[in-house]
Amino acid sequence: MENHKEKILVVDDEASIRRILETRLSMIGYDVVTAADGEEALGIFQETTPDLVVLDVMMPKLDGYGVCQELRKETDVPIIMLTALGDVADRITGLELGADDYVVKPFSPKELEARIRSVLRRVEKGSAAGIPSSGVMAIGSIKIDTNKRQVYKSDERVRLTGMEFSLLELLVSRSGEPFSRSEILQEVWGYTPERHVDTRVVDVHISRLRAKLEDDPSNPELILTARGTGYMFQRIMDVAEEG
Repeated sequence: MENHKEKILVVDDEASIRRILETRLSMIGYDVVTAADGEEALGIFQETTPDLVVLDVMMPKLDGYGVCQELRKETDVPIIMLTALGDVADRITGLELGADDYVVKPFSPKELEARIRSVLRRVEKGSAAGIPSSGVMAIGSIKIDTNKRQVYKSDERVRLTGMEFSLLELLVSRSGEPFSRSEILQEVWGYTPERHVDTRVVDVHISRLRAKLEDDPSNPELILTARGTGYMFQRIMDVAEEG
């Protein structure tokens, strides 16, 4: 087992879940801190600056949605939400607020551990194949700094979460070629091909990227929908010619 040093904040109002996750995650090498409600979570986050947050939705004082909103005002830390809600729309709400992934209760601790490893690995991963390992790639008014994992639009920094950057990086690495949603889930989130998952995780992240990068998100010119397939980034040569 790799010697992980990442710090994880587990936020859940159920003491049994906090205890189980703290024990299991500590055993595989993570440094774990816990919080029992949303307000406590924000305070502990400021004190400990964790590398990833596991965040329950239904909590007293301040729910997971509220915590996610507050965190996204100041940090791009990876967030995995835990939800017992049956309505898919409620799960998607967390993604729209900036969460990177979600796991539905009741969940297997092994499944959550896999999601944590995958998100941390992807956020820390180097450049995707097909993208220069150094320097800045300019695509129209968009500049992608692959070393600092930062994006600029018209020379102004655009704040992306780690997963948003990885998704953009993947699409750009094969500009002009479509990716299926399942392929994106496998490449960016680490979902195995045989696992049945809700591909709207991809749709919400694409929507978030368009809102941040496109001049008119409802009529995208960079991140295109490949009908019947998934998504693709406009062929970079075409963007350069238009610019």
